[in-house]
Amino acid sequence: MTKVAQDIIIKPIITENSMEGLGLKKYTFKVAKDSNKVEIAKACEQLFGVKVAKVNTMNVRGRFKRMGRAEGYKPNWKKAIITLTEDSKTIEFFEGMF
Repeated sequence: MTKVAQDIIIKPIITENSMEGLGLKKYTFKVAKDSNKVEIAKACEQLFGVKVAKVNTMNVRGRFKRMGRAEGYKPNWKKAIITLTEDSKTIEFFEGMF
């Protein structure tokens, strides 16, 4: 079964740390846990029309949370930091974030 680009890249991650990388053309996304670097790069190129130089991925462990007496863990997820090539255009979604 082939994956659709919208199923691979789930949502952008907007934090202070991820916003610092925008000047270096580094964008951070939450991605599907079963996707690999090649699939993430192709999905990003297809969705945003950019050229990807490299992809760094990391598995994020779910944090421990308490809600009153109930306690548990948030789900584990995967994060990808996508670096674009020098001649590539930027991703418009992040333009108004500065």
